[in-house]
Amino acid sequence: MSTMNISLPETLKAFVDTQVSEGDYVSSSEYVREVLRKEQDRVRLRRLIMDGMESELLEEPMGAEYFEKFRKRIAEKK
Repeated sequence: MSTMNISLPETLKAFVDTQVSEGDYVSSSEYVREVLRKEQDRVRLRRLIMDGMESELLEEPMGAEYFEKFRKRIAEKK
């Protein structure tokens, strides 16, 4: 694991410290890692949404039958 030192204004440091003391985090590093993981997930989801918006529309509706076919395709790839 690499080390990174960051500087925070006092208000953000106090916020992180509060999150650690009131939450389920052992340290400020653990809290910041969790926030960064959530941001990664948000960026990935946004990219997927944007890719989907740019793709061609499906000819068939996305109902129960569509998702059943989708699940089968995924299971076959495992």
